[in-house]
Amino acid sequence: MSNIEDFLSAEEEQEIIEAIRTAEDHTSGEIRVHIERSSKDETPFERAKEVFHLLKMDNTKLSNGVLLYVAVDDHNFVICGDKGIDAVVPENFWDTTRDAIQSRFKEGNFKQGIIDGILKAGHELKVHFPVEDGDIDELPNEISRG
Repeated sequence: MSNIEDFLSAEEEQEIIEAIRTAEDHTSGEIRVHIERSSKDETPFERAKEVFHLLKMDNTKLSNGVLLYVAVDDHNFVICGDKGIDAVVPENFWDTTRDAIQSRFKEGNFKQGIIDGILKAGHELKVHFPVEDGDIDELPNEISRG
């Protein structure tokens, strides 16, 4: 697969955006998905952290943003969270979330892998960062592309 536009259909993208909305309904946390062709000359984790910053995910009020980064041609993905969420999730949370996504990706079900990761992150965010009165959606829910 060499075209990021072919990675997900428009319908699948809408399902992912709806999963983000659902996950964020009960938390002040912010979840974003970013898809690009390649992590270029960086490791996927380094590129994910760079994208995290470019998307201003490190500027949320409670430092509780979560990014699911996918490099399509590299067959890599990273899920990472800001320092607020990193400080409170169980030690193996990112590994179990990665495994849930990876099992779907291995089946070729990229949409469901992303949705599973979003909902798992949303559940954990809800536990540690429940929605409060006056909470606003600090970041867009749309899928970004590089």
